[in-house]
Amino acid sequence: MSDARSSVLITAKNLAAATFANASLVLLDISDDLETAPLERCVIPGAIAVSLASDMSGAATPEDGRRPLPDPATLQRTLRRWGINEDTQVIVYDDASGGQAGRAWWTLRWAGHVNTRLLDGGLAAWRALGNETDDKPAHPSSGGNITVNPGSMPVIEADDAAKIARNGALLDARGKTAYEGDPNKPTTGHIPGAICAGAKDALGPNGAFKSTEELSALYSGHGADGSQMVGVYCGSGNAAAFELVGMYAAGLEAPLYVGSWSAWSADPNRPVAQGSERG
Repeated sequence: MSDARSSVLITAKNLAAATFANASLVLLDISDDLETAPLERCVIPGAIAVSLASDMSGAATPEDGRRPLPDPATLQRTLRRWGINEDTQVIVYDDASGGQAGRAWWTLRWAGHVNTRLLDGGLAAWRALGNETDDKPAHPSSGGNITVNPGSMPVIEADDAAKIARNGALLDARGKTAYEGDPNKPTTGHIPGAICAGAKDALGPNGAFKSTEELSALYSGHGADGSQMVGVYCGSGNAAAFELVGMYAAGLEAPLYVGSWSAWSADPNRPVAQGSERG
């Protein structure tokens, strides 16, 4: 496994070994919004249930989008409550092919916690090995001492995204249907000039990430080949963050438009493109 890939992803087999060898490891089971969709499935033993909406995002606004950046002080209190220290190994996962855990991975990296990895293949990969699960998530038993240092991952705003779409490669991680939009709904479609680059194209048939070589070829085909500016967005920043997991695993870096389409489409003065063409 390449250094870049191993710093971003962990296999279920290696996680199983790490849970016995690393007492400071913290497991986070990620959902988008536990307040509206309570957890009704098993978890990896010892995992803490996390809601992207309330635990790792700020309050939604038209200007900042559905999942804006969290307040650093609030996030720091939350991470400390979970027992996360500066040197804690944090593993995030979900039961949604990484589409939610990817945003948690990105947010922790943005907060300066480099020792964060995503479970490749998620809960399904863990269960496929015959590992045990628990019916209920764990409750943290001790406080941590992490200091949040925001800005450790690059971000862009709407104007930056528009510039990259015109002069570089702005990847739309939502997938074909959302990218093309509905002619009867004027606020659907994509940022003019953006490239359709569904985040889940990075996954193989088993739900785990494709090989590093395949990922490099995939993103190079979308224009992320080092020759031009690159940015990533989606609906509310979740799928785009997952896209970035794959990119970073392949040794590539790019900024996230956090507000994404939820912020872009809320401004009636911003242009919208529909259909399969970049526009």
